[in-house]
Amino acid sequence: MRKVSKFLSLGLIVTMAVTMAAGCGSKGSADSEDVFVIGGSGPLTGDAASYGISVKNGAQLAVDEINEAGGIDGMKFELNFLDDEAEAQPAIAAYEKLMDEGADAILGAVTSGSTIAITDLTNEDGILQITPSGSAQDCTKYDNAFRICFTDPLQGITMADYATATAGYNNIAILYNIADDYSKGMADAFMTEAEKKGGKIVAEETFTTGDVDFNTQLTNIKATDAEVLFIPAYYQDVAYILTQAKQQGLELPYLGGDGWDGVLGQLQDASVAEGAIFLSPFTANDPAENVQAFVEKYKAEFDATPDQFAADAYDGVYVIKAAIEKAGSTDSEDLIAAMTEIEVDGVTGNMTFTPEGEPNKAAKMIKILGGEYTLNK
Repeated sequence: MRKVSKFLSLGLIVTMAVTMAAGCGSKGSADSEDVFVIGGSGPLTGDAASYGISVKNGAQLAVDEINEAGGIDGMKFELNFLDDEAEAQPAIAAYEKLMDEGADAILGAVTSGSTIAITDLTNEDGILQITPSGSAQDCTKYDNAFRICFTDPLQGITMADYATATAGYNNIAILYNIADDYSKGMADAFMTEAEKKGGKIVAEETFTTGDVDFNTQLTNIKATDAEVLFIPAYYQDVAYILTQAKQQGLELPYLGGDGWDGVLGQLQDASVAEGAIFLSPFTANDPAENVQAFVEKYKAEFDATPDQFAADAYDGVYVIKAAIEKAGSTDSEDLIAAMTEIEVDGVTGNMTFTPEGEPNKAAKMIKILGGEYTLNK
């Protein structure tokens, strides 16, 4: 279902007549034309549910803030967020339902696999798609698709530069999920960049999705002269790895990517992660004024501390708002064109966007100290 376009002109929203709206299959009433529907999907159930819940909460907080401030010349936002279980087919079904229910832009999906699953459809429909956290390269392969997070290869390159140039490690071990695009994409870029910068990969160990025993890989790493262990994986796997490494007496500094966000909530003993450093666009104890305002509101609303997924989604909604304001229109083609002309000072950083859909913003290094995530200065 294609959406009826809405345009902003001279500060007013020109609404369609009720009869015309009904005839064109729009939302059903003239009043409803004053609502811009952001459709989104992510895992609200299953192992990755914490990601989807965070995205939904962060997006809803932004929607509520914008509406409380009067919207855009009176036009209000509405969030319609569905469960896609972090799987391709449920993501496609969710997208089709969102379009049937009148989505004007897509904030999603949350995971890379689900995001890639709907990119052909969003491109065919010509609708603006912004993924808060889909980091695989193909998430933004079409002109209508953008992301708030960093790509997997960029994370790998950034962490390799940190490991070699900043931290000065020469001998590096890596342990990654060979069956996961996120983990493998980051690992491949890391190894290429590290060796380019003079580092040596002394151990390349892998696992597959669902593995919970990492003792063999850790034993192999322990037998090398590795000075650091890079683990580009999601926090569930990281928690198992760090715990078993401690049990083996493996004493190496750890580096990781943004999938580490949430690992402290999975650990019975936070000390196993002490000193670990991972890349992220956000940490809740960032002293920046806009970050602390966001954290305070999020805690008050959801009785939880926001993670990077919540922050990415929050920024994603404000990016959509900025695109509407820049375009002076809610037509999808105009919004897509406006994306490369906006600048948003978000809680994940000040950002602009390239024609390839990538955000221009600085990465943050997060260090785990005393059971807390802290900015690594």
